[in-house]
Amino acid sequence: MMVKTEVSQNRNIAVFCGSAPGKNYDYESKAFEVGQSLAKAGHRIIFGGGHVGLMGAVADGCLDAGGRIIGVMPRALVEREIAHQALTELILVEDMHERKAEMADRSDAFIVLPGGSGTLEEFFEQWTWAQIGYHEKPIGLININGYFDPLLMMFDQMVHCGFLSDTHRKMLFDGADADELLTGFATYLHPPVKSYYPRK
Repeated sequence: MMVKTEVSQNRNIAVFCGSAPGKNYDYESKAFEVGQSLAKAGHRIIFGGGHVGLMGAVADGCLDAGGRIIGVMPRALVEREIAHQALTELILVEDMHERKAEMADRSDAFIVLPGGSGTLEEFFEQWTWAQIGYHEKPIGLININGYFDPLLMMFDQMVHCGFLSDTHRKMLFDGADADELLTGFATYLHPPVKSYYPRK
């Protein structure tokens, strides 16, 4: 049975993104716009807490629009990732596992921007958990400059080869900006929990 999950105003939205700026200015400028858009829509942002890369751009955009943003960062990374000094709140945790758990628990939806292996790990964990029923929160990728095109093609390949259901492929949103994702999130219907089939 599909379950409707609404992401209305004043909800917490986690943003997963790179701690690097990328090689194209569009990545940082678009990340700044994402922060602005979520703040203007009345949402709070939960993110990794850094002042560097796309993380810092999202935070700056949110704060520029008068929004609220909560950072979650392991103590060991405060200096390395350069914790943002103007956040609404900075939560210090002991390790990456606690960081991801804290962000997930506090969030009503997830938005993924370009990033590296850490960003993809965070994304895949939440997508997997949604498929097996650990949560019913919508997930979307902001596909800046076609960054996620190869990944989206891989998802289609997973369906084609029988390792991913079409239903769970379609539960993912992808769009050019935050407003496009929020429109989809507003009417999100969570699909049935993943089924397992015996070997032939």
